[in-house]
Amino acid sequence: MREPRLGDDIDDYCVRCKRIMNHSIVSVVNAEPAKVRCRICHSDHDFRHEQAPPPKVDARKQALFNEVLKKANPMATAVVEDSVEDAADEPEELPIETALEEEAVATVAPPAAEPKAKQAKPKPAAKPKAKARK
Repeated sequence: MREPRLGDDIDDYCVRCKRIMNHSIVSVVNAEPAKVRCRICHSDHDFRHEQAPPPKVDARKQALFNEVLKKANPMATAVVEDSVEDAADEPEELPIETALEEEAVATVAPPAAEPKAKQAKPKPAAKPKAKARK
């Protein structure tokens, strides 16, 4: 196969189109394409060898999300482990709504006392309305 030259057509993953599309070679370094231009959306980017970029999954965010899920339903992991060990002895499980309500009640702090800077003034009594004349 011959060396790639400027302007040659080549297939590559387009970062804007998010697909493998036809590209034109824009620059060549060491007999390999360095930059390419998509022939569909005309965006320039580095040559990716037809490989999509890795997904943007942050391991720390995933760990925090798993921790929140465990707090939301702590019995879920226990139920899975118990069912694997012994399917006959299933623990009674609270519905998710009940478990969440109990957790919410446990974590809610008592309301703070309001400052007595302004006291509400009693409203004056309403005046009786005059009867309509005929």
